[in-house]
This record gives sequence, structure tokens and C-alpha cells, in this order.
Amino acid sequence: MAEPRPGTARGLYTISVAARMAGVAPPSLRSYEERGLVAPARTEGGTRMYSNDDIARLRRVVELAAQGVNLAGIGRILELEEENTRLRDGPPGNG
Repeated sequence: MAEPRPGTARGLYTISVAARMAGVAPPSLRSYEERGLVAPARTEGGTRMYSNDDIARLRRVVELAAQGVNLAGIGRILELEEENTRLRDGPPGNG
């Protein structure tokens, strides 16, 4: 995955807040996590904490799902988008 911007990868939002921000129900977020589409941080007590990066990724998942892409396809698209970003940006230190 691309290098996160400072402060964007830290878990800030509980599942209910993240669900509202992404426009989906909390069970959908749990399903996305089970399928590896998002990996929120966890507190010591096990509470999911979603970062700004996670919210952006969830919004992309929602966008692709609205276009009729199934969850397996969404996972592959996200992988390819991340690979494309890595290739475009090149190795660290070349900027």
C-alpha cells in the first residue's frame, strides 16, 4: 500500500461512526473485514478503530459495489490500484 499521509493511518473512529461516514451499515463493515477489504486497528479490548485511510478505502468499496462489482472483484480492483500506485510512485527515495 502507498505510504500513508501523517495522521491518516491512525484509528480514530468506532464502527458505528465509520459506517455512517462510509454510508453503510456496521454489519457490512464486519463483512468487508472478514473478506480482507479493510483491516481496522483494534484496541486492547478488541474495539475496531477506523482511520481516515480506512474510511477512504471503505468509500471506494461502496463506490465499486454500487457499480455492481462483487466483493471478490472489489478486492482484486483494490489490489491492482495499490500496485499501480506503487509502480507509478517508484521506489522510496526517488522523489
